[in-house]
Amino acid sequence: MKKKMIRLVSSLAIAFAIFGSISGADAVTTLNGAGATFPYPIYSKWFDEYNKMHPDVRINYQSIGSGGGIRQMLQRTVDFGATDGPMKDSDLQASNKKIYHIPTVLGAVVPVYNVAGVKDLRITGPVLADIFLGKITDWNDPALTKLNPSAHLPSKPITVVHRADGSGTTFAFVDYLSKVSNEWKSKVGAANSVKWPVGLGGKGNEGVAGFVKNISFSIGYTELTYAEQSDLDFMSIQNRDGYFIKASLETVSEAAAGAAKDMPKDYRVSITNAPGKNSWPISTFTWLLVFEKNNEGKGNILRDFLKWAINDGQKFAGELGYAPLPTTVRAMIEKTIQRIN
Repeated sequence: MKKKMIRLVSSLAIAFAIFGSISGADAVTTLNGAGATFPYPIYSKWFDEYNKMHPDVRINYQSIGSGGGIRQMLQRTVDFGATDGPMKDSDLQASNKKIYHIPTVLGAVVPVYNVAGVKDLRITGPVLADIFLGKITDWNDPALTKLNPSAHLPSKPITVVHRADGSGTTFAFVDYLSKVSNEWKSKVGAANSVKWPVGLGGKGNEGVAGFVKNISFSIGYTELTYAEQSDLDFMSIQNRDGYFIKASLETVSEAAAGAAKDMPKDYRVSITNAPGKNSWPISTFTWLLVFEKNNEGKGNILRDFLKWAINDGQKFAGELGYAPLPTTVRAMIEKTIQRIN
């Protein structure tokens, strides 16, 4: 009898352990997202911090580029997407579910380069466009030496590196080039993915940064955080008001300063080539893409997470190389977040 009781208790303990582990697993709600590489560092931080406060919520995110994030939203294979270039009207109309653009932070796209011994290069928008158009092909071209008379620019061909995937980082970069170069606007234009006149393609901000770091005499463009993490040199750009500016949190915030008063109701706005003495010309919002109506329970989680991200989560922006949202913009966004269900 004693042995039977021991076996019964043991069996019950095993059953309870199995049932308990299953119940625990079922208690965890997982949200899956995909998209932009530009905000990946801060999104990873946010998802980790939110999980610490809410162990029953796990948020997975694939850094596959803005184009991939938009595509997966339209295919409804993710709970949320992310992009640095707003969705087109045609894409929004193609979705059978209403999609919101929720601005999360601001960042800078910078022209990075690898020329040994050459620091603090200056460039203008038209000259940058001519390099990516393939019209300026050598580092000692007169257009570059005139802007950098004290730099010892070598007689070496320029290797151009660009994104190979659909990318919001690309959108910000080419949107800027379209505003400062009529030739770029007519021949290439602005989109998440464009037909590049010249150059090598790298996947993600990581891929472009890796190519530029490993290819001497190359030039590319990445988000500021990736440039700093990869220890890459990046150029100062002459802004709309005629001042040569270095990218920083302050110069990005300056570019965003006027965004609140002109912010459209759907938050799809470009702030490239913004006016202001200290404005960084390739600044951009980055957005999370969320459905207005979600599966049971997930809408509540998304709404709670987004409220936290645009308020308490902003304290992590600066340490990771992003500019926080202006207070006035945050107040506007909260009203939209309330509609998520």
